[in-house]
Amino acid sequence: MQLNSLTYIAFFLLTYLAYRTAPHRFQNRLLLIASYIFYAWWDVRFLFLILLSTVMNYGCGIVLREGVISARQRFFFSVWIIIAYFLTIVIQWQHFAPFQSTSASSTNWHALVSGQPDTWLFFVAFGIGVSLFNLVYPRIASLSEERKRGLFVLLGVSVNLVLLGFFKYYNFFIENIEWLLSGLNMNPPRLHLNIILPIGISFYTFKGISYVVDSYRGKVKIPHSFSDFSLFMAFFPSILAGPIDRASSFLQQICERRNLSWEQSIRGIHLFLYGLFKKVVIADGVVRSVASVFDSTGQASWIDVVLATLLFTIQIYCDFSGYTDMARGSAKLLGIDLMVNFKLPYFSKNPQEFWSRWHISLSTWLRDYLYIPLGGNRTGQAKTYRNLIITMILGGLWHGAAWNFVLWGLYHGIALSIHRAILSIRTAARQRKGLFYDIAKITVCLMIVCYGWLLFRAPTLEKILTLTSTLIFDFGNLDLGIAWPRLAAAIGIPILFIVELTEKAGEEKPFYKKMPVPAWTSLYAAFIFCMAMGISTESTQFIYMVF
Repeated sequence: MQLNSLTYIAFFLLTYLAYRTAPHRFQNRLLLIASYIFYAWWDVRFLFLILLSTVMNYGCGIVLREGVISARQRFFFSVWIIIAYFLTIVIQWQHFAPFQSTSASSTNWHALVSGQPDTWLFFVAFGIGVSLFNLVYPRIASLSEERKRGLFVLLGVSVNLVLLGFFKYYNFFIENIEWLLSGLNMNPPRLHLNIILPIGISFYTFKGISYVVDSYRGKVKIPHSFSDFSLFMAFFPSILAGPIDRASSFLQQICERRNLSWEQSIRGIHLFLYGLFKKVVIADGVVRSVASVFDSTGQASWIDVVLATLLFTIQIYCDFSGYTDMARGSAKLLGIDLMVNFKLPYFSKNPQEFWSRWHISLSTWLRDYLYIPLGGNRTGQAKTYRNLIITMILGGLWHGAAWNFVLWGLYHGIALSIHRAILSIRTAARQRKGLFYDIAKITVCLMIVCYGWLLFRAPTLEKILTLTSTLIFDFGNLDLGIAWPRLAAAIGIPILFIVELTEKAGEEKPFYKKMPVPAWTSLYAAFIFCMAMGISTESTQFIYMVF
């Protein structure tokens, strides 16, 4: 179920009612059950990976914080993994009658547990792997504290990256190796696998890595149970597309009693409604316009490329920040504050400021767990530029297994390096200030970001070359061939600009706190009117759900 669906709204309302009536000690467990149901709704098989990741990361965290995993804990984790595999992989839920809209008498009970031979083979392999770990662990536990901590932080990070790398990048690297070998007149074997990318794996994998590393650094201090950590990994509002919260902040909130205030509930409803407006009205409303240029095999004019790029710049912001707003709104109604992921990024004056405002949970993650460990800006200018470029290339690759994402990351790494180089040679005395100068800087930064979105959206490298060539050599061609946006989007974009400009002018507080009552009630009426118009628009999947 998607956050902009009636199914999700019904699911959330049922969860919310049960949550508000449950005693505090059962609230976390209720949210955990709801999170697993929500995630399994997409595909029950995906659930095993997040359960495996949860056990592995929590086990590493115990060693890094307490020094040892007790025999009782190891037994519990071992049994839990085996049972989870059986329930999510061995049992073929697609054969169960309720999933087929048939009566129970027509259920193929034999097929329900038979599965494929590979399924049972992996089941046995997991059993053997778990047994071997339990046999080897006493010898590992006898290592010195320093070596044991180093081993488990390496193990935790490595297993997370292996799982992510296999499901997300295996076929990408195989395709490129095959292409390289074919170019050398070799006939490489076909090693492609029919891999389904588990939804949200990039987000919960990064959460797991941050938990392991923060446990190693001593930043996870609040006592928490396995079920508490499981909720951190699987919390349903944010599991599909973030934000990538840190364990210390999230666990602090769920381990303490939550008191829901009226102001918090109002803020939650506002965020959800505003995010729904961004997604349904604007992001979905400009999809066909963007696709008519980027996915077309025909020749686009200069004005078509410019408009399509601008519209995609709006689309990806409304789509992604819309999801984040809906996730944060849902969490606030449950008394939980998720990390702010966007702070009016298109008002940035330079690339560095843009990345401090765009996808903040990812940019700070890359800073803390990649850029700084690489050396950050502590090792001289040349290595600082190297670290920036490596960090942004890997950040681009995180978005997807395709060369356009690598190119997009490289582009932003170069932009950040150039900006840093300019800052290093420009003295404070020469810096100009003023409204028009700020507008000029915002405009230039937006142009840089927009071309980056062209690299991000273009489906192939050939398409990037074609569109870039059009921008350069077809300059000024105003032959309009782009599909028109939906009427709801045409009305909604100016409303979005008014709201964003209002929040920019008032320390980013919600616009309803800075406007007279008639003004903000009129805007809410416009939201609802546009959403009513946007219901007829074909809904699309959130863009970042595939990352």
